[in-house]
Amino acid sequence: MNIFWLRRDLRLADNTALNAALNSGEKVQPIFIFDTKIINELDEDDARISFIYNQLVKIHFELLTYGSSLKVFFGNPEMIWNEITQKVTVNAVYVNRDYEPYGINRDASIKKELNKKNIPFFSFKDQVIFEKDEVIKKDGTPYTVFTPYKNKWLERFNSTNIESSKILNVEHFQKSNYVFPSLEDMGFVESNIKVPEFNLSTVPDYEATRNFPHLDKTSKIGPHLRFGTVSIRTIVNKVKSKSDTYLSELIWREFFMQILWHFPNVVHNNFRAKYNGIEWRNNQEEFQKWCKGKTGFPIVDAGMRELNETGFMHNRVRMITASFLCKHLLIDWRWGEAYFAKKLLDYELSSNNGNWQWSAGTGCDAAPYFRVFNPYEQTKKFDPSYTYIKKWVKDINEITYPHPMVDHAEARKRAIATYKEGLLNLAY
Repeated sequence: MNIFWLRRDLRLADNTALNAALNSGEKVQPIFIFDTKIINELDEDDARISFIYNQLVKIHFELLTYGSSLKVFFGNPEMIWNEITQKVTVNAVYVNRDYEPYGINRDASIKKELNKKNIPFFSFKDQVIFEKDEVIKKDGTPYTVFTPYKNKWLERFNSTNIESSKILNVEHFQKSNYVFPSLEDMGFVESNIKVPEFNLSTVPDYEATRNFPHLDKTSKIGPHLRFGTVSIRTIVNKVKSKSDTYLSELIWREFFMQILWHFPNVVHNNFRAKYNGIEWRNNQEEFQKWCKGKTGFPIVDAGMRELNETGFMHNRVRMITASFLCKHLLIDWRWGEAYFAKKLLDYELSSNNGNWQWSAGTGCDAAPYFRVFNPYEQTKKFDPSYTYIKKWVKDINEITYPHPMVDHAEARKRAIATYKEGLLNLAY
């Protein structure tokens, strides 16, 4: 029997590793592991756990139609694999690759132990169109600027046939009828926050509408790509002729993924070391005001309150809120990155890290340090009627609404001076 291990690929259709397993000639048993190293750090009603769980239920019932089922485990992956191989004869293990440092180390450890038992561990590219070093410079080094990476990505894409596939050889699923656990069995409860279905009908107008949060014209594809409920190949093929701008955003996702793979130290460190000399203020009280959406800057507060209530924030507002934290308050981008990681339904380490470092000016191809978003000007451009702001900041016209916690002009000057001083300090 072969085992197909679901991770960030929560679907049966167009699943590279699954199709390879079903083509192997052996019976295939799908499994999923709720990794306690990860989920023990989450709240009991974390919306992402509910989303994963409900998607697994769908997969389980789909497998039942083939006479099979999904076996769900809960615990330490290394220990679980040891238990599995002691109880049943495993011929091979099939997975789709993970590019985050934790996933890479976990897989390397498990592969090593399986190989000791003469069990092959086969991994496949699935969550990206191009991975690792498939899009690199002529000299073999990785791109650290987006535009040339994008051009090379498109050049390769246009000369490659990227096809989606259906489930192959369903008769090769292992006959099984495992009992599916409840959320409560694992110490979780259903979240009140729901992950919305994605909507690609907005894609043709994406260029014209993407910067206006009140229009709510984004596709909501993020969580679905993050957890693989839909294939990236399917999505790219559907949108490639409808919006160059939307496709560009998908390429940004892969750009940040290859940055993380080539430079894993960016998880905790500035991509550009020259900014290591910045002396962040890191005022805890001010950070809490930002987290709660009580800064006195309506567009910032609207974004943070939307995030807290729904697990989503419009991308334009993400840039505004991130810039405000790093520049206006001079709070380390790592604090904001960690808060977004806790709250965002579409949290993906590479993109979250890349975008926060972009906003802070410390990342690859980042906004220059002297670029400080003006929240008032951003509001005039992208929410002039306050439609978005009034939706989330109900107390905007009440006496209880806080005064601006900083003066924009003074905060801007302070930020630029602090960055300059940080660069000079490191230079000496």
